[in-house]
Amino acid sequence: MTAVQDERRAVRTVPEPSPAPLSDRLRFALGAPVRALREAPRRPLIVASALALLSLVAYAVVRHFVHTSMVDMIVYRAEGAAVANGTDLYALRVTEWNLPATYPPFAAMMFVPTTWLPVPALRVVITLGNLALLAVLAHLSFKLVGWPRRELRAIGVVLVTGFGVWLEPVFTTLRYGQINLALACLILWDLTRPDGRRGKGVAIGIAAGLKLTPGLFAVYLLITGRVRAAFTAGLTFLGTFLIGALFLPDATWGFWTKYLYDSSRVGKTEIVDNQSLRGAFARLLHTTEPGLTATLGAALVALAGLAVAAWAYRSGRWLPRSEAWGVCCAAVTAVLISPISWTHHWIWCVPVLVLLASEASVERVRPDAVRRVRWRAVFWATLLAFLSFAMWLAKPLGPAVLHMSALRQLPTSVYPWVGLCFLLAAAVRIRARRRSAGAPLVRLPGQRRDGGGPDAARGRQQAPAAR
Repeated sequence: MTAVQDERRAVRTVPEPSPAPLSDRLRFALGAPVRALREAPRRPLIVASALALLSLVAYAVVRHFVHTSMVDMIVYRAEGAAVANGTDLYALRVTEWNLPATYPPFAAMMFVPTTWLPVPALRVVITLGNLALLAVLAHLSFKLVGWPRRELRAIGVVLVTGFGVWLEPVFTTLRYGQINLALACLILWDLTRPDGRRGKGVAIGIAAGLKLTPGLFAVYLLITGRVRAAFTAGLTFLGTFLIGALFLPDATWGFWTKYLYDSSRVGKTEIVDNQSLRGAFARLLHTTEPGLTATLGAALVALAGLAVAAWAYRSGRWLPRSEAWGVCCAAVTAVLISPISWTHHWIWCVPVLVLLASEASVERVRPDAVRRVRWRAVFWATLLAFLSFAMWLAKPLGPAVLHMSALRQLPTSVYPWVGLCFLLAAAVRIRARRRSAGAPLVRLPGQRRDGGGPDAARGRQQAPAAR
């Protein structure tokens, strides 16, 4: 037996430390932001904070002059009121657009606290809460990617919170009072936890219970070999269903047998607000119902996107930030294949941009053998796309958008194009890393997957040759 094998065996025999009491863990977590600010370099932090504050002031001015209806917040509040008052949840219509409830009954139950405040106060609370969630999403994105150095991450969080409000998906989330940031934080918090943690998957199951699309991340866990976490997510989702069935049986029956399949309740497929593949197909085919063509296209992208996500995760021995690539590919796939993906559903641009920024930051030290994509150019092009608000230039055209040529329609589907290019870039990155290392393009049976999580990625970043 070799010395390395002896060392590994010795490591296995060390008993795991008992978990700290919940109160201590909670106190440690609540104190983390203060510790991060103390560890950050003082002068860069002050400069970043000043710039972020100026950006938020400018955002507040723009928000004052732009019509900020927070219409989705009004719908959530109406759903909570329907639960509290015992009225028909899916018969309600609110706002000047006669918007209905479209989420599962469990979500409506979670919206009950929104009825405790008047609408003006609720607008302030939701806006401040979403800004706080943007900061949390930035922190989780940096943790997922394992970049930059720990002492610099507080500066990154401040900058993302201050300037991220100008990203169109974030801007629209704040404008409508959406819950996208909360869902993304639940999912990323779960995915950045250690794989051996017993409760891993619970937050993803809760997110899926609020809005069904996050269920794709349970599939991602399953195909990447984290079976227990995947089943935990599934059982948690089942628990949200049972809670809804117990307290709102009629609404639960109506949602799962009727309203879930009525796409007219969600919105029109062809409008530029819909940045899913199905919406892009509808506009390209000049039809309000793209039918089988869009369904087959979405199915192919679903298979390809999940395959790339799993390929990234299982390439952890050769691919730095492999878990981040896998998670971002799964997220992009989810919004691409959903029948309706409003622009604010692309809130996943935040971790995607953080990942691309990390790739760009180490581009110069990479060996020529793995330079298949110029990541600085990719980062800036992706950032420009999410800052452009390009699809809204065609919004005033209304139904006329269906009669535009394919070339003129490119800006109306900017996010699907960005998503497809991101999946392609991910595949190129994985293939280049495997080929440069002389590794098989697909992991063979019996091969171990070494590393790949955020901690392993941070370790690999120390060696330029591995980048």
